[in-house]
Amino acid sequence: MALADNASCAKSNEDFGAFPEIIELNVGGQVYITRYPTLVSIPGSLLWEMFSQKNSCALARDSKGRFFVDRDGFLFRYVLDYMRDQQLVLPDHFPERSRLQREAEYFKLPELAKLLAPKVTKQNSIGDDPCQSDSEELSPNVDTARSLSATSPAPAGGPGGSPAILGGSGGSSDLRRAGFITIGYRGSYTLGRDSQTDAKFRRVARIMVCGKTSLAKEVFGDTLNESRDPDRPPERYTSRYYLKFTFLEQAFDKLADAGFHMVACNSTGTCAFAHDQTDDKIWTSYTEYVFYRE
Repeated sequence: MALADNASCAKSNEDFGAFPEIIELNVGGQVYITRYPTLVSIPGSLLWEMFSQKNSCALARDSKGRFFVDRDGFLFRYVLDYMRDQQLVLPDHFPERSRLQREAEYFKLPELAKLLAPKVTKQNSIGDDPCQSDSEELSPNVDTARSLSATSPAPAGGPGGSPAILGGSGGSSDLRRAGFITIGYRGSYTLGRDSQTDAKFRRVARIMVCGKTSLAKEVFGDTLNESRDPDRPPERYTSRYYLKFTFLEQAFDKLADAGFHMVACNSTGTCAFAHDQTDDKIWTSYTEYVFYRE
């Protein structure tokens, strides 16, 4: 049986010959097309080891015959770009730097991993890094934040006149930026004949978040789904985020805890008959709530 498998593999290699000039890769579900010399351009790397061997039968393939690598398909684009010209170019305020460093280590690219390593200053803090995260950008240790918090008057915000921008415990405080966040959702309900029956509400499918990226991440944290807009820098605005839960009250609680209060809301609706044979009506609405923090 082993001899038959070896013969099949040998025949496959004879049919394919050497690796083709153009190679298709399936990395974590993302398809990439590149040249063979690019994949073997860095000796000792994992891709060089994979595509330098003569036995292509040892490499995993997907259902369409593409070579398969079980890694992060989104981050692999930066790995492949680096292998093309050995230069690292990332978007401004790149949020996945540590994860990309892990990918570089997996693909055995030590120089790329070194470029991605955080720069540590004498104070054991991350130095001037153009791709630092928003939480680092808002650090209370920054001199400007200290001077602002020391000289600026505390605005009236929370109950009893407590400042809305102060947070933390034990008397510590950090500077929170002002801004707007808009929460939107689509909902629908069915209303019976002559409104005599109880309305049947349907589950809220998705709560959308619009506003500055840094504010949305600060308020909602891990409950914020960024999959539709992963490269958005902290100072840019987005309308493509949504929440991983479907309870409006939960979103309101998080906004209130972060010092936001509602300043406006609006809603639009349409009506349609559920069936031609009945008078039941389906109302569909879109509602937005606007929150602001001073």
